[in-house]
Amino acid sequence: MSMEKFEKRIMSLTDTPFGYTLSMIGGKWRLVILYWLVEYETIRFNELQRKIGTITYKTLSTELKRLEADGLITRKEYPQIPPKVEYSLSDKGRSLLPIMESMCEWGTENGGKKF
Repeated sequence: MSMEKFEKRIMSLTDTPFGYTLSMIGGKWRLVILYWLVEYETIRFNELQRKIGTITYKTLSTELKRLEADGLITRKEYPQIPPKVEYSLSDKGRSLLPIMESMCEWGTENGGKKF
């Protein structure tokens, strides 16, 4: 297929694999939330909010719902009082680990803190 035909077929960035990937990890909070889920594997809402620090209750709640709807995280609710809910990465979410590791390597190589 010629490049000209390929360019005509793609109407916008969202029609590309790159655009789809960006829609899964883009935004101010998605990668931050995913980072903490990688670090802790399973985490409760209030603990996640404390780890992030500057995110509001509403924003975190909204982002978690969207991440769950996109299939990147799982939400496990326990039938007890007080309610207990834990979040963790789904298989689809774990498949983003190579991308996140590459971002960490890039940050280290280009001026980020070295651990």
